[in-house]
Amino acid sequence: MKYINGGVCAARGFKANGIYCGIRRNRSKRDLALIFSETPASAAAVYTTNLVKGAPLTVTKRHLENGKAQAVICNSGNANTCNADGIEIAEKMSELAGNALGIDPCDVIVASTGVIGQPLDLSPVAAKMAELVSGLSGEGGGFAAEAIMTTDTRRKEAAVEFTAGGKVCRMGGMAKGSGMIHPNMATMLVFLTTDAAITPEMLRSALSGDVADTFNMISVDGDTSTNDMVAVMANGMAGNAEIASKGPDFDAFREALRSLTVKLCREIAGDGEGATKLLECSVSGAPDKETAKTVAKSVICSSLLKAAMFGADANWGRVLCAIGYSGAAVDPGKIDVAFSSAAGRVDVCAGGAGVPFSEEEAKKILSESEIGILVDLNSGDAAASAWGCDLTYDYVKINGDYRT
Repeated sequence: MKYINGGVCAARGFKANGIYCGIRRNRSKRDLALIFSETPASAAAVYTTNLVKGAPLTVTKRHLENGKAQAVICNSGNANTCNADGIEIAEKMSELAGNALGIDPCDVIVASTGVIGQPLDLSPVAAKMAELVSGLSGEGGGFAAEAIMTTDTRRKEAAVEFTAGGKVCRMGGMAKGSGMIHPNMATMLVFLTTDAAITPEMLRSALSGDVADTFNMISVDGDTSTNDMVAVMANGMAGNAEIASKGPDFDAFREALRSLTVKLCREIAGDGEGATKLLECSVSGAPDKETAKTVAKSVICSSLLKAAMFGADANWGRVLCAIGYSGAAVDPGKIDVAFSSAAGRVDVCAGGAGVPFSEEEAKKILSESEIGILVDLNSGDAAASAWGCDLTYDYVKINGDYRT
């Protein structure tokens, strides 16, 4: 397995495009994205557990009941959530895309992101659909990644190459997410593509298993969005024998998926609203995986710790505090804590108690753009990681006038 370029267009048979159609006020920002597979694909998705769900999720879930899709249409600037005609609008957007592509509208995954509770006028989408489709290309992944951004400061793309059934397969993806990031079952908007041949059932199994350890382990601000979705299409154009059961090929597929999604997780967490630092909490020595995940997520969600990381303050007591209220059954007297970065490592706690360390050295380590929070529970062999970012003044500034 190796990382390659290309994003969602890295896999054979996938094209993409992103344009400005007129949904957003800022004409310099693309607001309509399209991903298209030359052939019908196996498809799967996971969705937010927020009871208030965007209409596109309801429509997409219905479209994917047969485990097939051939395109993704997504707009930014308006979430199409809490609208009386939301379902109708989402279905119409699928119809516009499907008709322009010459495919069944039910084979279209539809998504929206942006402001909640605002009517979505589809006339700009209809007016620009022909332009969007005519511009599809194997180099259009970057344009599509830009078109789904909201408060993101940069596009988020990744791709990997792996082998299954003796064939070279590729998998790519793009994501958006900067605020309202605290998923439970899915996260933000993530669209994945692969040319590997795999049944819808095994694709769903791979995706649901992966999300639990990757996207569900990110937190920026503790808010679970109404429109979170992770969707994947697999068109089989790599020519491998279809993956229909567990085995070495399925393991290779899962490994590639994990490598891709972890890369996107780090991109999302590092671009949290107002963030200056990517935080990764790595928990080891746990009695079981669930304990490790609970501890890692609790630490990464602590607002006090996030603020300390912004100030490059090695306030390790906040790590212990977050572990203590996590609900995990741990022995506080066994916990070791350290901070690390490209500038080095500093041990700050051993056996649940502080150890002497240089504040100057700690500040140097915590002034880097990527910080590791290392927790050893010394109670077993299980491990887990979670990703987040620091909490800065700019987070409040961004969200204080997000709608207006």
